[in-house]
Amino acid sequence: MVYYFKEKYQGQTICALKVNMKVLVTGASGFIGQHLVERLLESRHQVIATSRDAEKAKSCTWYDKVLYIQRNLNDTEGDMYKHFQTPDVLIHLSWDGLPNYNDLFHIERNLPSSYYLIKNLLENGLKKLLVLGTCFEYGLQEGSLSEDMDAKPVTYYGLAKDTLRRYISQFRGKYDFQYQWIRLFYVYGKGQSSNSILSQLERALANGDAKFNMSEGLQLRDYLSVDKAADYIVRVLEQKQINGIINCCSGRPISIKSFVENYLSEKQENIELNLGYYPYPDYEPKEFWGDVTKLNRAIKIEQ
Repeated sequence: MVYYFKEKYQGQTICALKVNMKVLVTGASGFIGQHLVERLLESRHQVIATSRDAEKAKSCTWYDKVLYIQRNLNDTEGDMYKHFQTPDVLIHLSWDGLPNYNDLFHIERNLPSSYYLIKNLLENGLKKLLVLGTCFEYGLQEGSLSEDMDAKPVTYYGLAKDTLRRYISQFRGKYDFQYQWIRLFYVYGKGQSSNSILSQLERALANGDAKFNMSEGLQLRDYLSVDKAADYIVRVLEQKQINGIINCCSGRPISIKSFVENYLSEKQENIELNLGYYPYPDYEPKEFWGDVTKLNRAIKIEQ
C-alpha cells in the first residue's frame, strides 16, 4: 500500500511523505526497536511507535519522525486497532524481563499480554503481523538449526515465545492475516543489554581491569550486528512470499572466545581473558547456529 499522509496526534505533527506501509512497532524504544524504527523510516514506512516510557522514547533520534503513542500493553481494553491508528502491520518486539531467561514472568505476564494484544488487533482488522521470536525456542538442540525442526524450549522465556507462536498459528483458522515469526539469535551493537558479554567487556576496559572474567569461551554461537538484524527484518517484512518461522542470524558459527578477541582487535584494546572463570550455562547447548536458507530466500526476492 502506498499513500501520502499528514497527521497530528497529541501535539505531534507528522509531515506529508510518500510511504509504503503504516507500521505499528511495540517496544520501539528498546534495543532492537531503536534501530528497527530508523530502518523502517529509511524505507519510507510510516511508523507508529509505542512503549511505556515516553521519556525514553523522546531521547530516540527518530522521535520527531514518528507517531508516538504511549501505552502499557498489559492494558488491552478497547479497540487496539483503532487506538493505534489502524496500522497495516504490527511488528511486536515488546518483551520484558530479559536476560532473566528462566523467570516465570515470561509465562505469567509477557505471554498473556502479548496474546491479548495480538488477538485484539486481529479481531478488529489487522492483516499483517511480524513477531520477534528467539533461538531459545530450539532448546538444547545442537548444530545448524533450521525452521522445520521441532521447538524444544528448556527455559520459561523460550517456552513463552513458542507458546505465543502456536497461538498465532491457531488464530489463522479464525482470522485472515499474514504472519512472520522472526527467530533472532545473538544480536550485538549500540544499546545492547548491560549484561551482554560485550557490555561487560567494555566496562572492564573502561575500569582499567587487568583481567576479564568469562567462561572457557569454546561455545559456538551465531552473532549478528543489530544494524544487520534491523535490515533483515525490514526486508522480510516488505516481501509476501516467505512467511511463518524465519531464522534471523548470520549462519556462521564463531566461538565466544574468538568473538571477544575479534572485538578487542577491532578496538585495538588489550586485556587478559580469564578463561574458565564462569561455568557454561545449563540452558544453552554448547554448539549451535542458525540455518539461513529461508532468510536468504526472503531477503533476495525481487520486489
